[in-house]
Amino acid sequence: QVQLVESGGGLVQAGGSLRLSCAASGSFFSINAMGWYRQAPGKQRELVATSTSGGITNYADSVKGRFTISRDNAKNTVYLQMNSLKPEDTAVYYCDAYVQTTRWGTIIHSWGQGTQVAVSS
Repeated sequence: QVQLVESGGGLVQAGGSLRLSCAASGSFFSINAMGWYRQAPGKQRELVATSTSGGITNYADSVKGRFTISRDNAKNTVYLQMNSLKPEDTAVYYCDAYVQTTRWGTIIHSWGQGTQVAVSS
């Protein structure tokens, strides 16, 4: 199994920056991809950014040019650098990962517990 722990959330003013981290731990062979979702109160959870172990990334249109996802595969950690933050970025941000359980095993999907990001006007 895998555990994902997010950190780095907080309260910032519009235009400010935050850097989120998500570290994976537990028993698994490899992590194929990691990413970030967010969910604002009363809203659906939405994709923010994803990154494969090979460095292929994609972003939601709403964050392109402002957010950057990066990976440290040796540390099984994914980061989300958030710049030029807007009030509409306020949400709980969740890390996710697609994990290969064993050398010949299946791939499972796991979620972190979330970290709060609040952006004031």
